[in-house]
Amino acid sequence: MPVDMDANDGDGIRAEPRGTAPAPLSVLDLVTVGSGRTATDALRTSVALAKLAESRGYHRHWVAEHHSMPGVASSSPAVILAHLAAHTTRIRLGSGGVMLPNHAPLVIAEQFGTLEALAPGRVDLGLGRAPGTDGATAAALRRTDRLGEGADDFPQQLAELTRFLDDDFPDGHPYARIHAVPGPVQATSPGGVQSPHRPPVWLLGSSGFSARLAGVLGLPFAFAHHFSAQNTLPALDLYRESFRPSAVLDAPYALIGVSALATDVEEEARRQVRAAALNMIRLRTGRPGLVPTPEEAAAHRFTEAERDFVTSWNSNVIHGTADQVRAGLDDLAKRTGADELMLTANAHSGEVRLRSYELVADTYDLPKAP
Repeated sequence: MPVDMDANDGDGIRAEPRGTAPAPLSVLDLVTVGSGRTATDALRTSVALAKLAESRGYHRHWVAEHHSMPGVASSSPAVILAHLAAHTTRIRLGSGGVMLPNHAPLVIAEQFGTLEALAPGRVDLGLGRAPGTDGATAAALRRTDRLGEGADDFPQQLAELTRFLDDDFPDGHPYARIHAVPGPVQATSPGGVQSPHRPPVWLLGSSGFSARLAGVLGLPFAFAHHFSAQNTLPALDLYRESFRPSAVLDAPYALIGVSALATDVEEEARRQVRAAALNMIRLRTGRPGLVPTPEEAAAHRFTEAERDFVTSWNSNVIHGTADQVRAGLDDLAKRTGADELMLTANAHSGEVRLRSYELVADTYDLPKAP
Protein backbone atom coordinates (compact mmCIF):
# COMPACT_ATOMS: atom_id res chain seq x y z
CA MET A 1 0.00 0.00 0.00
CA PRO A 2 1.17 3.59 -0.48
CA VAL A 3 2.72 5.12 2.61
CA ASP A 4 2.77 8.89 2.92
CA MET A 5 5.80 10.52 4.51
CA ASP A 6 5.26 14.03 3.18
CA ALA A 7 2.14 15.88 2.14
CA ASN A 8 2.71 15.36 -1.58
CA ASP A 9 3.68 11.66 -1.49
CA GLY A 10 1.48 8.61 -1.96
CA ASP A 11 -2.22 8.69 -1.14
CA GLY A 12 -1.79 10.87 1.92
CA ILE A 13 -3.44 8.42 4.31
CA ARG A 14 -0.58 7.38 6.55
CA ALA A 15 1.83 9.87 8.04
CA GLU A 16 4.80 9.58 10.35
CA PRO A 17 4.62 11.30 13.75
CA ARG A 18 6.68 14.47 13.81
CA GLY A 19 8.59 15.97 16.70
CA THR A 20 7.64 14.21 19.92
CA ALA A 21 3.91 13.88 19.18
CA PRO A 22 2.40 10.45 19.90
CA ALA A 23 0.76 10.47 16.45
CA PRO A 24 0.60 12.83 13.48
CA LEU A 25 -1.31 16.01 14.31
CA SER A 26 -3.83 17.67 12.00
CA VAL A 27 -6.39 20.49 12.03
CA LEU A 28 -10.19 20.39 11.92
CA ASP A 29 -11.45 23.85 11.01
CA LEU A 30 -15.08 24.77 11.70
CA VAL A 31 -14.57 28.32 10.37
CA THR A 32 -16.23 29.67 13.50
CA VAL A 33 -17.67 33.19 13.57
CA GLY A 34 -17.47 34.97 16.90
CA SER A 35 -19.76 37.67 18.25
CA GLY A 36 -18.74 41.00 16.73
CA ARG A 37 -16.93 39.26 13.85
CA THR A 38 -17.95 38.52 10.24
CA ALA A 39 -17.73 35.50 7.99
CA THR A 40 -14.96 37.33 6.15
CA ASP A 41 -13.01 37.51 9.42
CA ALA A 42 -13.55 33.78 9.99
CA LEU A 43 -12.41 32.85 6.48
CA ARG A 44 -9.31 35.02 6.81
CA THR A 45 -8.53 33.17 10.04
CA SER A 46 -8.88 29.87 8.14
CA VAL A 47 -6.29 31.01 5.62
CA ALA A 48 -3.95 32.10 8.41
CA LEU A 49 -4.54 28.78 10.17
CA ALA A 50 -3.79 26.73 7.05
CA LYS A 51 -0.56 28.66 6.56
CA LEU A 52 0.41 28.20 10.20
CA ALA A 53 -0.43 24.49 10.12
CA GLU A 54 1.64 24.00 6.99
CA SER A 55 4.61 25.89 8.40
CA ARG A 56 4.49 24.04 11.74
CA GLY A 57 4.31 20.42 10.59
CA TYR A 58 0.61 19.61 10.90
CA HIS A 59 -0.37 16.93 8.39
CA ARG A 60 -3.87 17.92 7.23
CA HIS A 61 -6.32 20.79 7.35
CA TRP A 62 -9.94 19.66 7.03
CA VAL A 63 -13.10 21.76 6.80
CA ALA A 64 -16.47 20.47 8.02
CA GLU A 65 -19.84 20.99 6.30
CA HIS A 66 -22.49 22.70 8.43
CA HIS A 67 -25.66 24.56 7.49
CA SER A 68 -27.98 27.18 9.01
CA MET A 69 -25.60 27.90 11.89
CA PRO A 70 -24.67 31.61 12.21
CA GLY A 71 -21.50 30.77 14.15
CA VAL A 72 -20.12 28.32 11.57
CA ALA A 73 -19.19 29.63 8.11
CA SER A 74 -18.31 26.30 6.50
CA SER A 75 -21.44 25.56 4.49
CA SER A 76 -19.40 25.13 1.27
CA PRO A 77 -16.28 23.05 2.00
CA ALA A 78 -15.21 22.74 -1.63
CA VAL A 79 -15.21 26.52 -2.10
CA ILE A 80 -13.20 27.06 1.08
CA LEU A 81 -10.73 24.30 0.19
CA ALA A 82 -10.10 25.84 -3.22
CA HIS A 83 -9.28 29.12 -1.48
CA LEU A 84 -6.96 27.39 0.99
CA ALA A 85 -5.25 25.54 -1.84
CA ALA A 86 -4.36 28.88 -3.41
CA HIS A 87 -2.61 29.95 -0.19
CA THR A 88 -0.70 26.74 0.62
CA THR A 89 1.70 24.42 -1.18
CA ARG A 90 2.27 21.26 0.90
CA ILE A 91 -0.32 20.56 3.58
CA ARG A 92 -3.11 18.12 2.76
CA LEU A 93 -6.55 19.71 2.47
CA GLY A 94 -9.87 17.96 2.77
CA SER A 95 -13.42 17.68 3.99
CA GLY A 96 -14.16 16.57 7.50
CA GLY A 97 -16.60 16.07 6.03
CA VAL A 98 -18.89 16.49 3.10
CA MET A 99 -22.33 15.18 4.09
CA LEU A 100 -22.98 12.90 1.15
CA PRO A 101 -26.78 12.57 1.54
CA ASN A 102 -27.05 16.33 0.97
CA HIS A 103 -25.54 16.10 -2.51
CA ALA A 104 -25.66 14.16 -5.77
CA PRO A 105 -22.57 11.88 -5.93
CA LEU A 106 -21.66 13.21 -9.38
CA VAL A 107 -21.50 16.77 -8.01
CA ILE A 108 -19.10 15.71 -5.24
CA ALA A 109 -16.94 13.77 -7.72
CA GLU A 110 -16.70 16.85 -9.94
CA GLN A 111 -15.98 19.23 -7.06
CA PHE A 112 -13.22 17.10 -5.62
CA GLY A 113 -11.86 16.25 -9.06
CA THR A 114 -11.53 20.00 -9.54
CA LEU A 115 -9.82 20.38 -6.16
CA GLU A 116 -7.42 17.56 -7.04
CA ALA A 117 -6.56 19.38 -10.28
CA LEU A 118 -5.92 22.57 -8.32
CA ALA A 119 -3.80 20.89 -5.62
CA PRO A 120 -2.51 17.59 -7.05
CA GLY A 121 -1.83 14.92 -4.47
CA ARG A 122 -3.05 17.03 -1.54
CA VAL A 123 -6.81 16.48 -1.39
CA ASP A 124 -8.80 14.22 0.95
CA LEU A 125 -12.50 13.45 0.55
CA GLY A 126 -14.02 12.75 3.96
CA LEU A 127 -17.68 11.72 3.85
CA GLY A 128 -20.39 11.72 6.49
CA ARG A 129 -23.95 10.39 6.46
CA ALA A 130 -25.51 12.93 8.84
CA PRO A 131 -27.07 16.14 7.45
CA GLY A 132 -24.80 18.53 9.35
CA THR A 133 -27.85 20.53 10.35
CA ASP A 134 -31.44 20.24 11.56
CA GLY A 135 -34.14 18.27 9.76
CA ALA A 136 -35.89 21.23 8.16
CA THR A 137 -32.63 22.56 6.70
CA ALA A 138 -31.73 19.09 5.47
CA ALA A 139 -35.08 18.93 3.67
CA ALA A 140 -34.39 22.29 2.04
CA LEU A 141 -30.96 21.09 0.92
CA ARG A 142 -32.27 17.85 -0.54
CA ARG A 143 -35.59 19.18 -1.86
CA THR A 144 -37.39 16.26 -0.21
CA ASP A 145 -39.13 15.45 3.05
CA ARG A 146 -37.88 11.86 2.97
CA LEU A 147 -34.92 12.53 5.21
CA GLY A 148 -34.40 8.94 6.29
CA GLU A 149 -33.52 7.86 2.78
CA GLY A 150 -30.20 9.73 2.72
CA ALA A 151 -28.73 7.91 5.69
CA ASP A 152 -30.24 4.54 4.77
CA ASP A 153 -28.93 4.77 1.21
CA PHE A 154 -25.45 5.90 2.24
CA PRO A 155 -23.63 2.68 1.14
CA GLN A 156 -25.26 2.91 -2.29
CA GLN A 157 -24.46 6.61 -2.59
CA LEU A 158 -20.87 5.89 -1.59
CA ALA A 159 -20.57 3.14 -4.20
CA GLU A 160 -21.92 5.48 -6.86
CA LEU A 161 -19.52 8.26 -5.88
CA THR A 162 -16.58 5.86 -5.98
CA ARG A 163 -17.59 4.72 -9.46
CA PHE A 164 -17.64 8.34 -10.63
CA LEU A 165 -14.24 9.02 -9.06
CA ASP A 166 -12.74 5.96 -10.76
CA ASP A 167 -14.82 6.29 -13.95
CA ASP A 168 -15.56 2.56 -13.95
CA PHE A 169 -19.30 2.02 -14.22
CA PRO A 170 -19.82 -1.34 -15.97
CA ASP A 171 -21.14 -1.56 -19.51
CA GLY A 172 -24.91 -1.36 -19.55
CA HIS A 173 -25.13 0.75 -16.40
CA PRO A 174 -27.32 3.85 -16.84
CA TYR A 175 -24.32 6.02 -15.90
CA ALA A 176 -21.74 4.20 -17.99
CA ARG A 177 -21.52 7.10 -20.46
CA ILE A 178 -21.47 9.80 -17.77
CA HIS A 179 -18.09 11.01 -16.59
CA ALA A 180 -16.98 13.20 -13.70
CA VAL A 181 -14.70 15.90 -15.10
CA PRO A 182 -11.97 16.58 -14.12
CA GLY A 183 -11.38 12.86 -13.79
CA PRO A 184 -9.93 9.67 -15.30
CA VAL A 185 -11.95 9.94 -18.53
CA GLN A 186 -9.62 12.71 -19.68
CA ALA A 187 -6.79 10.20 -19.85
CA THR A 188 -8.72 8.10 -22.39
CA SER A 189 -9.38 11.04 -24.69
CA PRO A 190 -7.00 11.62 -27.63
CA GLY A 191 -3.82 13.14 -26.24
CA GLY A 192 -5.03 12.60 -22.68
CA VAL A 193 -2.66 12.15 -19.74
CA GLN A 194 -3.71 10.26 -16.61
CA SER A 195 -3.36 12.15 -13.33
CA PRO A 196 -1.36 10.06 -10.86
CA HIS A 197 -3.72 10.99 -8.02
CA ARG A 198 -7.35 10.80 -7.06
CA PRO A 199 -8.71 12.02 -3.72
CA PRO A 200 -8.64 9.22 -1.13
CA VAL A 201 -12.06 8.58 0.40
CA TRP A 202 -12.44 8.59 4.18
CA LEU A 203 -15.56 7.67 6.12
CA LEU A 204 -16.51 9.84 9.08
CA GLY A 205 -18.69 8.80 11.97
CA SER A 206 -19.88 9.34 15.53
CA SER A 207 -21.32 5.84 16.06
CA GLY A 208 -20.84 2.31 14.80
CA PHE A 209 -22.46 2.46 11.34
CA SER A 210 -19.66 4.17 9.44
CA ALA A 211 -17.04 2.42 11.59
CA ARG A 212 -18.24 -0.97 10.39
CA LEU A 213 -18.69 0.19 6.80
CA ALA A 214 -15.19 1.70 6.67
CA GLY A 215 -13.76 -1.52 8.05
CA VAL A 216 -15.60 -3.77 5.61
CA LEU A 217 -14.53 -1.58 2.67
CA GLY A 218 -10.94 -1.23 3.87
CA LEU A 219 -11.12 2.57 4.03
CA PRO A 220 -9.55 4.99 6.52
CA PHE A 221 -11.91 6.05 9.29
CA ALA A 222 -12.27 9.36 11.13
CA PHE A 223 -14.23 9.37 14.38
CA ALA A 224 -15.83 12.46 15.95
CA HIS A 225 -14.46 12.06 19.47
CA HIS A 226 -14.88 15.81 19.98
CA PHE A 227 -18.66 15.47 20.28
CA SER A 228 -19.23 11.74 20.78
CA ALA A 229 -16.52 10.73 23.24
CA GLN A 230 -18.59 8.00 24.87
CA ASN A 231 -18.68 6.11 21.56
CA THR A 232 -15.01 6.46 20.65
CA LEU A 233 -13.58 3.20 21.96
CA PRO A 234 -16.53 1.00 20.85
CA ALA A 235 -16.45 2.53 17.35
CA LEU A 236 -12.69 2.14 16.98
CA ASP A 237 -12.90 -1.47 18.19
CA LEU A 238 -15.68 -2.16 15.69
CA TYR A 239 -13.69 -0.58 12.87
CA ARG A 240 -10.59 -2.62 13.64
CA GLU A 241 -12.56 -5.85 14.08
CA SER A 242 -14.46 -5.29 10.82
CA PHE A 243 -11.42 -4.26 8.79
CA ARG A 244 -10.66 -6.11 5.58
CA PRO A 245 -7.50 -5.28 3.61
CA SER A 246 -8.18 -3.42 0.37
CA ALA A 247 -6.37 -1.77 -2.51
CA VAL A 248 -6.36 1.37 -0.33
CA LEU A 249 -5.12 0.00 3.00
CA ASP A 250 -3.62 -3.26 4.19
CA ALA A 251 -4.22 -2.35 7.86
CA PRO A 252 -6.73 -0.11 9.70
CA TYR A 253 -6.05 3.61 9.93
CA ALA A 254 -8.12 5.54 12.46
CA LEU A 255 -8.08 9.29 12.96
CA ILE A 256 -9.99 10.94 15.79
CA GLY A 257 -11.23 14.50 16.03
CA VAL A 258 -10.25 16.08 19.35
CA SER A 259 -11.43 19.33 20.91
CA ALA A 260 -8.26 20.92 22.29
CA LEU A 261 -7.42 24.47 23.27
CA ALA A 262 -4.04 25.62 24.59
CA THR A 263 -3.46 29.08 26.05
CA ASP A 264 -0.53 30.79 27.71
CA VAL A 265 -2.40 30.92 31.03
CA GLU A 266 -4.62 28.11 32.34
CA GLU A 267 -7.42 30.41 33.49
CA GLU A 268 -7.74 31.86 29.99
CA ALA A 269 -8.40 28.39 28.60
CA ARG A 270 -11.19 27.92 31.14
CA ARG A 271 -12.76 31.24 30.09
CA GLN A 272 -12.61 30.33 26.41
CA VAL A 273 -14.06 26.83 26.68
CA ARG A 274 -16.86 28.07 28.93
CA ALA A 275 -17.90 30.46 26.16
CA ALA A 276 -17.69 27.67 23.59
CA ALA A 277 -19.87 25.49 25.83
CA LEU A 278 -22.46 28.28 26.07
CA ASN A 279 -22.50 28.39 22.29
CA MET A 280 -23.19 24.63 22.23
CA ILE A 281 -26.01 25.02 24.77
CA ARG A 282 -27.68 27.54 22.50
CA LEU A 283 -27.25 25.27 19.50
CA ARG A 284 -28.63 22.22 21.32
CA THR A 285 -31.68 24.19 22.50
CA GLY A 286 -32.57 25.48 19.03
CA ARG A 287 -31.01 28.94 19.43
CA PRO A 288 -27.85 28.81 17.29
CA GLY A 289 -25.90 32.02 17.10
CA LEU A 290 -22.44 33.54 16.90
CA VAL A 291 -19.81 32.22 19.30
CA PRO A 292 -20.09 34.36 22.44
CA THR A 293 -17.15 36.17 23.98
CA PRO A 294 -15.73 34.96 27.30
CA GLU A 295 -17.16 38.14 28.83
CA GLU A 296 -20.65 37.22 27.58
CA ALA A 297 -20.27 33.76 29.08
CA ALA A 298 -19.07 35.21 32.39
CA ALA A 299 -22.17 37.40 32.56
CA HIS A 300 -24.56 34.60 31.60
CA ARG A 301 -26.71 33.20 34.43
CA PHE A 302 -26.40 29.47 33.88
CA THR A 303 -29.24 27.28 35.07
CA GLU A 304 -28.40 24.15 37.02
CA ALA A 305 -29.01 22.06 33.90
CA GLU A 306 -26.77 24.35 31.89
CA ARG A 307 -24.01 24.13 34.50
CA ASP A 308 -24.23 20.34 34.34
CA PHE A 309 -23.96 20.49 30.57
CA VAL A 310 -20.90 22.76 30.73
CA THR A 311 -19.19 20.38 33.15
CA SER A 312 -20.01 17.34 31.01
CA TRP A 313 -19.12 18.99 27.70
CA ASN A 314 -15.83 20.47 28.86
CA SER A 315 -14.74 17.19 30.44
CA ASN A 316 -14.06 16.08 26.85
CA VAL A 317 -12.27 19.29 25.86
CA ILE A 318 -8.53 19.07 26.45
CA HIS A 319 -7.65 22.56 27.60
CA GLY A 320 -5.16 24.50 29.64
CA THR A 321 -1.53 25.40 29.15
CA ALA A 322 0.48 23.78 26.39
CA ASP A 323 1.92 21.25 28.83
CA GLN A 324 -1.55 20.35 30.10
CA VAL A 325 -2.88 19.92 26.57
CA ARG A 326 0.12 17.81 25.66
CA ALA A 327 -0.51 15.52 28.63
CA GLY A 328 -4.16 15.18 27.65
CA LEU A 329 -3.35 14.38 24.03
CA ASP A 330 -0.69 11.87 25.03
CA ASP A 331 -3.15 10.09 27.31
CA LEU A 332 -5.90 10.09 24.66
CA ALA A 333 -3.57 8.68 22.02
CA LYS A 334 -2.51 5.93 24.43
CA ARG A 335 -6.10 5.04 25.41
CA THR A 336 -7.46 4.95 21.87
CA GLY A 337 -4.48 3.82 19.82
CA ALA A 338 -5.47 6.46 17.26
CA ASP A 339 -3.20 6.67 14.23
CA GLU A 340 -3.73 10.44 13.95
CA LEU A 341 -5.12 13.24 16.12
CA MET A 342 -7.09 16.01 14.40
CA LEU A 343 -7.41 19.00 16.68
CA THR A 344 -10.25 21.49 16.65
CA ALA A 345 -9.75 24.61 18.77
CA ASN A 346 -13.11 26.19 19.52
CA ALA A 347 -12.90 29.77 20.74
CA HIS A 348 -14.52 33.13 20.06
CA SER A 349 -11.34 34.74 18.78
CA GLY A 350 -9.39 33.73 15.72
CA GLU A 351 -6.25 34.95 17.44
CA VAL A 352 -6.85 32.55 20.35
CA ARG A 353 -7.37 29.65 17.96
CA LEU A 354 -4.17 30.40 16.04
CA ARG A 355 -2.20 30.74 19.26
CA SER A 356 -3.48 27.36 20.44
CA TYR A 357 -2.15 25.53 17.39
CA GLU A 358 1.15 27.36 17.71
CA LEU A 359 1.49 26.38 21.38
CA VAL A 360 0.72 22.73 20.62
CA ALA A 361 3.30 22.73 17.83
CA ASP A 362 5.86 24.21 20.20
CA THR A 363 5.24 21.76 23.03
CA TYR A 364 5.68 18.83 20.63
CA ASP A 365 8.65 20.43 18.91
CA LEU A 366 7.01 20.13 15.51
CA PRO A 367 9.41 21.25 12.80
CA LYS A 368 9.22 24.76 11.42
CA ALA A 369 9.29 25.11 7.65
CA PRO A 370 12.45 26.77 6.35
